[in-house]
Parts: sequence; structure tokens; C-alpha cells
Amino acid sequence: MASVLELTDVSFVRNRNRILDSISWTVDEADRWVILGPNGAGKSTILQLASASTHPTSGTVEVLGERVGKVDVFELRTRIGLAATGLARRIPAHERVGDVVLTAAYAVTGRWRERYESFDLERAAEVMDAWDLTELSTRTFGTLSDGERKRVQIARAVMTDPELMLLDEPAGSLDLGARESLLESLADYASSSLAPAIVMVTHHVEEIPPGFTHAMLLGEGRIQAAGPLEEVLTDANLTATFGVPLQVQHEDGRWRARAKRS
Repeated sequence: MASVLELTDVSFVRNRNRILDSISWTVDEADRWVILGPNGAGKSTILQLASASTHPTSGTVEVLGERVGKVDVFELRTRIGLAATGLARRIPAHERVGDVVLTAAYAVTGRWRERYESFDLERAAEVMDAWDLTELSTRTFGTLSDGERKRVQIARAVMTDPELMLLDEPAGSLDLGARESLLESLADYASSSLAPAIVMVTHHVEEIPPGFTHAMLLGEGRIQAAGPLEEVLTDANLTATFGVPLQVQHEDGRWRARAKRS
């Protein structure tokens, strides 16, 4: 099976602070990974490296067969779907939802003078329908709820049929109903044979959609455990990663963790 993302002995240092320390990790084309860990563990930094948005301080990052630092990253990024808070901040508040999704075809945020083919328009309409956004197509991004904005960001990421999908806390800040609705949509997407490899960052095991296959636990910039979900999401591993005695449950494809009672 072909790999779509490979980090080899990767470290990342910012302002003399070692964010990642000797990370080696491979994502294959059929994998659906979730990355969990406490605040400051380096989870979002891994997504920045995977999206070719930054370079490692040392080690190598290969994305879709291309080595970051030796490839035109602007061309490479068109093959990657990314839904992240930093990207959302760059979307103009006055931009219509339909155009937020459509402009992914040019990897820009904010429609200007681009010319779009009929294929692009049809694809945008198809994606918005799949992610329940058709009725919002003429609304402006700034008027949407958090849950609606999350859906728009993911639809935008899906728009270009990416070969790698990266999701940074897609269910973060959502209320219970919005979270469950979004996780159901993500589960449907992840279960499709046409979906690309997926890497999702989250703080909570409750936000792992059914259909995800692998997990990485990250702590203090190092991999604490990585592999198939059932092998990684154990009481011992989560307790060691988060520093709190935790008990994990798995039922009907969903996960739950809570503090152990003394």
C-alpha cells in the first residue's frame, strides 16, 4: 500500500522551544488517523508539516511522494485538503458560502477575477449538497454559526478531490447536536472507498468518528503510542499521555474516556 505522508526523524524548534522531537510516522493511502494529546503537545505542528505550510528544523517530510523543501509547495498544496482554524481566519467574512467552497479550485480565499469552468461550478454544487450546505450557499461566511463554518471548511477541503485530508479539531467548540451531526457526516466520508487518507487532530476521544482506523498519542513533542485504534486507545496509554488516571470505553464504533474513580 502506498504511503501519502512520511515523517522521518523530524524535529521542529521555534524560539528555542522544541515542539517536536524525533518524530517518525507513516500514513498509507487507506488510513484514517486521529492525533490526540494535551495542549502544547505538537499536534497542530504536525498538520502544518503535513500540509507543507512549514518545514522541519531537522529530518525529512514527504507528502504525496514529494519531499518538502525540494518541491513547489504551491502546487503540492492543491493536492491537500485542509480544514483548520488558521485557514478560517483568512476567509473574508463577506464571502458567500458558495464562493468559499468554489475558490478552493484556485487555492485562494476570497473570489476576485478567477475564471471557473463549468466543471468547477458543478463540483462545488455537488460538494455543498453532500455536506448539507446548499441552503446556505448565498449566506456570507461571517453570519454562520460555528457548526456551519466547520462544515463549510470541510466542504472547501473536499472540493478539489484531495489525495490527503487534514482536519484540525473539526468538532472543537461545537454544541452537542452540531458535533454529532458533523461526526456522522465525517463517518460517512471516511467510510467511502473514494475518500483519501485522513489525518484529524482532536483533544477528545469522543470526537473520533466511526470508520477511523489508527491513532497517534502525542505528548511533549514525542509519540507516546501509534498504531491501530484498539491497540493505542488503552487506559494505560491515555493515562501516560494526559497525566491523569483515565478509563476508556468503546461501544458501537464510538469512544469515551473519563477519570478513574479512586
